[in-house]
Formats: sequence, C-alpha cells, structure tokens
Amino acid sequence: MSKSDREIMEIFEAFDLTRCAWSAAQLAGCDAKTVARCAAIRDAGGDPFVRPRRPRSIDPFLAKVEELVDRSRGRIRADKVHERLAAMGYGGSERTGRRAVAEIKQAWRAGRRRVWRPWVPEPGMWLQFDWGEGPRVGGRRTLLFCAWLAWSRFRVVIPAWDQSLGTLVACIDATLRVIGGAPTYLLTDNAKTVTIEHVAGVPVRHPQMVQLGRYYGCTVQTCVPYDPESKGGVEATVKIAKADLVPTSANLRGEYASFAELERACVCWCERVNARPHRETKVPPADRLATEREHLHAVPAEPHGVGLGEERLVDEDQTIRFGSVRYSTPSGHIGQRVWCRVQGEELVIVARTGRGLAEIARHALSTPGNPRIAEEHYPDHPGGNGPRQPRPRPRTAEEAAFLGLGEGAHRWLIEAAATGATRVRAKMAHAVELAAHLGSDRVDHALGLAALAGRFADDDLAAICDHLAAESPPGDVVIADEAHSAQPGTSGWARLGEAAR
Repeated sequence: MSKSDREIMEIFEAFDLTRCAWSAAQLAGCDAKTVARCAAIRDAGGDPFVRPRRPRSIDPFLAKVEELVDRSRGRIRADKVHERLAAMGYGGSERTGRRAVAEIKQAWRAGRRRVWRPWVPEPGMWLQFDWGEGPRVGGRRTLLFCAWLAWSRFRVVIPAWDQSLGTLVACIDATLRVIGGAPTYLLTDNAKTVTIEHVAGVPVRHPQMVQLGRYYGCTVQTCVPYDPESKGGVEATVKIAKADLVPTSANLRGEYASFAELERACVCWCERVNARPHRETKVPPADRLATEREHLHAVPAEPHGVGLGEERLVDEDQTIRFGSVRYSTPSGHIGQRVWCRVQGEELVIVARTGRGLAEIARHALSTPGNPRIAEEHYPDHPGGNGPRQPRPRPRTAEEAAFLGLGEGAHRWLIEAAATGATRVRAKMAHAVELAAHLGSDRVDHALGLAALAGRFADDDLAAICDHLAAESPPGDVVIADEAHSAQPGTSGWARLGEAAR
C-alpha cells in the first residue's frame, strides 16, 4: 500500500531523529524496508512523494508511438495508433494505448508550444481597427467600424452600411478627427480593401490605402493571422460593442427605428466606455487620450478623397447632379462640397460633418429626367409638388384683428376665398364685432365650423354662434352642396296617424 504525504513526512522525521531505519520504522509504525527505500530516494535527489510507475505492456512500443505522433505533428488519433500497434503484436488494451498517446502528445506539444510576448504599446504609435456585424435597421444589414487606440485604450465605434473602400476611408478620417491626431501605424486585418493579395506569404497593399497612409502620415500595417498580440485589443472592442449595441435577448435592447438612432447609440456608447476606468490601466481612456494626443501628429484640414468618389457642389435646391440626374441631400449642406460614388445599385453621398466624413444620403440610381428627391430632405415643404395652401399674412389692421381670433379664422378665410365668396372683408369685420360681444373663442369656433360646412352667407356666422350658445354640441356637419339639402324631407309624413291607432 502506498504511503500518503503525511506518513512519508513522519518517516523522514523519525529517520532524521534516530538515524536508524529499524528505530525509525518503530516510531513511524511501518516496515524498516519502507524507511530505507524513502530515505534512499530522498538522498538520491528524487521525489519520494511520486508513486513509481509500474511497467506496462505498451512500454516496448513507446518508441513507435513517439514516431507516429511526431510524423503527424500531434494530430494522429489514439485508435489509429492502437490499430498499428496491434498489427505489430501489441496485445494490451486500447485504454492503455490511449493513455500513452495522450502523455506523448502532451510532451510533444510542450516542446513546441508557442509563447506570446506581452504587447506593450507606446503612446501615439498604434491605432487598430476592424469591422463587426451590426444590427439590422429597417430590415437592412449594417456594420460597425471599431477603432482602438492601443496605449490609451480609447475606443471609437461608427456605424456604416457597407465596408467598401470609400466607407473605410470615411470612417478612418472620422476616427482620426475624434481622437485629435494621427498615430504612426494603422493596424488592421487583411481585408481586400487593405491587402489585395499575398505573394509568398507577403501581403501586397492596396495602392489607394498606401496613398491614404501617406496623406495622413501613417503606415498601414496588417496583422499576422491568429496573432493575439496584434489582434486581441481591437477584437475585444468589436466583441464589447456588439454585445451592447446589437439587440439580443441578453441585453434586451429594442430594434433601431432609423440609422440616425443607431449613430446616436454608438456615440453614447463611446462616451460611456471611454469615461469609465479601464481594467488594465485603472484610468479612464479619455484621461489617457489627453496625454497620448501630445504624441500624435496633426490631421490635414481637408479629408482625403481616396475612394470617396467624384466631387460635387450642393445647389440652392439641396440637390447635386450626378450622371445628368439630380439627387437630393439633407439640409445644412448648401454650397458645400460632397463626394458621390456608386455602390452596387445605389449612389452614396458623403459630406464633411462635425465628426468628420460621414454618409448623408443614399439613393437608388436613376436615369436622366427622373430625379431622386427624398421627402425627408424637405421637411418645410410638405406635399411635394402638389398645390400648396395659402398662408394668411395680415397687411392691414382689420386683417390682423380678424386673423387674431384663431385658427378658425385662418381656415374660414382660406375656404371662403377658394369658394369665391362675396363681401369677404365685410364678413370679416362682422366677425370681429361679434367677437367683441360674444368672445373670441366662440366666434373662432363658429368660423371653423362654417369653413368646414362651407357656409359663407351673411347670416351663417351669427346662426352658428346662436346654436353654440344653446349649449348643444353640433352634430354631423352637413356640407352645403348639391348632394345635400337643408329641406327636412317628407320622411316624417310616414308616421302620420300612428298615434290614432
């Protein structure tokens, strides 16, 4: 029976006291041979607490197992090893073979294990960025551009509709303006917008990305696949951003009603995570960014146009002309330069905003003679190109007194003018006189009902005021036209004589 660690320590204590195996055995309560064996192992520098391994049936075949593991680079399965050993005369169980293969694989990997050196970034040197899958807005796919300033741990997340070259350039420009400078290196993954191909394992840079780096004074670098030193930080940013911004059952976030709502959510998320202390530095990234800005170089005043498309000027009607077709833009960009590019079947319009380059509009491509005008770009012009209702603007004291009665007076004047009513000014003066006696609210209410019913005769307003004074709410408003008559009709004669029966 093997001894426990406590029993072995008691044997050593007794042996050190008596210097005799027989006497120590009597004190420890064991056999003298056991004392001698434990003492011999300790004196030889061995580990007496490790139980010696008994000979196994697979020991003669261990050299072959090591060969198979080494040839397969640690990938061969234990059952395949057992089949080969059985063909060579091995008669042991498969369980013994599995244990032996597991031990040899562990030893093989221990000698070839990759060791990562901790990445210690310097201020102003590294800015990493990557893309993550964003939420769906209106059933349409979005992406999250995630950037991470390595030394300060400052994070920037910008939503986008796609990850094309033009969108990538716009996001990089916006990020550099948010952090207030440009670092030495821009580090990212080997996407087609950055690396067009690999030759003998060497990434070939996209020529336009090289131009972008020269313009901003940065060197564009790509990470090594499966390299945690160069990818861990930005991938953690993507993971955290998606966990908070993409609606899931875990965060219970609702769907986004518009792309603008998603942009506001990204801005709020960045403000929150950059204001709380980072787990590694114990300092908020916003505070460390103030120090890192001293090591960043200035960003050019004008954004780089690589991949943004063709430049256009926004006209006074908030439109740009691309391919002989007019496309509308949101308000606030008249007289400014914008960039237009074709993305699939859509035209993307990018402009300079307070946070850098940003997409301001996206239209389906059209043909000459068929302009693309979005109604939301003209909130002050409802109804499109249809007829517009006139807006009363008083020019005399009498007109101001009438229109001052309220909305009902405005509605009455518009409807009366549209129907060709006569003596409009006299009726307006009469309404002002009635308001002086009956009150502005009652007269304004009566004017609204008159406009709704189309009653613009001389005595109609007074009759409506009398009806309202009777404290009986008006029923269904009957419009005075050819389809309706004010005559009571003859339906009442049908009940004549019923009381006599």
